[in-house]
Amino acid sequence: MENSMDKVAVVVVELHRNSKSFANIVENIVKLEKKIFPKHESLARSFDEELSKNNSGLLYLMDVHGEVIGYAMYCWRSSLSASITKLAVKESHRRQGHGEALLKAAILKCRTRNVHRISLHVDPLRIAAMGLYKKLGFQVDSLIKSYYTPNRDANRMYLDFDSS
Repeated sequence: MENSMDKVAVVVVELHRNSKSFANIVENIVKLEKKIFPKHESLARSFDEELSKNNSGLLYLMDVHGEVIGYAMYCWRSSLSASITKLAVKESHRRQGHGEALLKAAILKCRTRNVHRISLHVDPLRIAAMGLYKKLGFQVDSLIKSYYTPNRDANRMYLDFDSS
């Protein structure tokens, strides 16, 4: 049974460097990153470096206990394109709309930069992730062989916006 209280209590927040809780939030995200992603895909060691770039942002979700339960990292490489570089939700909080909330918020943040395209990479075997991206309008551009490891490919996906 779904816990409706968790749904109400969760809010997408943008991480700001000057925030009092910055170090604590980053520490929580790094822990989550290490649990979810294999070592070679993890940004845990370079999180601070990634966040210090002027063209990147990070959104996160906290539960009522102040625990980070998900995050989305995005960047804009140019005035025309952006990418979602990470999207993760703690396993115990999946399939409750948190990933969708994070992705929608990241898309909105990218859109404020007037980009024409947002791209991302995803393992085609991650069925739930593929479904979420397609639900929000992302299309598969191409399959990139051995993107993650020699035996693990990635779909490059994109979401285009009207230039009008």
